[in-house]
Amino acid sequence: MEKTSGADRAVSITFLLAGVIGTITALVLDFTGSKFSFRGGLLLTGIILFFMGLYLFPTKKHHRTIINIIFLFPLLFCFVITVIIPFGLGLFYSTTDWNGIRMTKFVGIDNYSAMFSEEGFLWSLLLTVMFVIVNMVLVNVIGLALAVLCTTKWKAVSFFRASFFIPNLIGGIVLGYIWQFIFNNVVLKWTFETFGYNSSMLSKYNTGFMAIIIVYIWQYAGYIMMIYITGLTAVPSDVIEASAIDGATAIQTFFGIKLPMIASTITVCTFLTLQSAFKQFDVNMALTNGTGSVTFMGKYLSNGTQMLALNIYNTAITKNNYSMGQAKAVLFFLILSVVSIIQVRVSNKKEVEM
Repeated sequence: MEKTSGADRAVSITFLLAGVIGTITALVLDFTGSKFSFRGGLLLTGIILFFMGLYLFPTKKHHRTIINIIFLFPLLFCFVITVIIPFGLGLFYSTTDWNGIRMTKFVGIDNYSAMFSEEGFLWSLLLTVMFVIVNMVLVNVIGLALAVLCTTKWKAVSFFRASFFIPNLIGGIVLGYIWQFIFNNVVLKWTFETFGYNSSMLSKYNTGFMAIIIVYIWQYAGYIMMIYITGLTAVPSDVIEASAIDGATAIQTFFGIKLPMIASTITVCTFLTLQSAFKQFDVNMALTNGTGSVTFMGKYLSNGTQMLALNIYNTAITKNNYSMGQAKAVLFFLILSVVSIIQVRVSNKKEVEM
């Protein structure tokens, strides 16, 4: 039996109670709008006292668990504060008429039903789905092709790896404005002189959408390439040598040996591409800002290149309709979660088959 000192237990419990009381008091003072200036210090003191009480608790059986909780607390606390609580508040505000400052009444699912009668939102959702499908294919194919090229025995292979990866280091806003200049000046001048086409590629929704795809591939393919390089270099060399001895060609080796052996890498890359393409925002805003005329469901729309993330931003910030924007964000989260889970499960099933 484990023996514990009554005095040690009393000290530990005292610290725990003092910590809990101090923390709750600080939170109540903050939520009630109290002008007591020591709220932050009281909250910090309460948390420290609580964990001191846990640390001093006289038990050897659970001491390691307590230490692990203490070290994990900062990360878990930040995750709860920055993710869990805001998500819960977002769900709540999506059912109100919140304007970013205050709410006056609950509206239930009115925001959710209204968004599906908004042609601009439905177009943005459709455009985002097309963008994701196109880029999941092109980025992974181009990234894998670059990875194959950069794993050959070239003298300047390190230079090419760095060159292909550098676009990913440029911020999306800066990248969008750089390519906006290219499309509006260099490409326009060349097409005008060659074909007599005097309109910018960004002025129409179809060519503007193609421009966003080009910029996204240029930025993201190098990053995916680096992940594929890691997977390709992990393929055992003796297996490659055995296939060469058996007379397999380079193409047969790639599709018959290398590709099945990097199935887990393909799963990771498709997941990352799916997530990134769905959440595309900065390049979309900087390059076209969602402009472009299109007719959808019998209605004229001016947001022909506006994808879902930008539509949510404009609804909340530009139109000052925060509750509707939050409802769209909740739907966006649900769609992304469901699609990601399906993609990972399908990819894992393919891994087993390969």
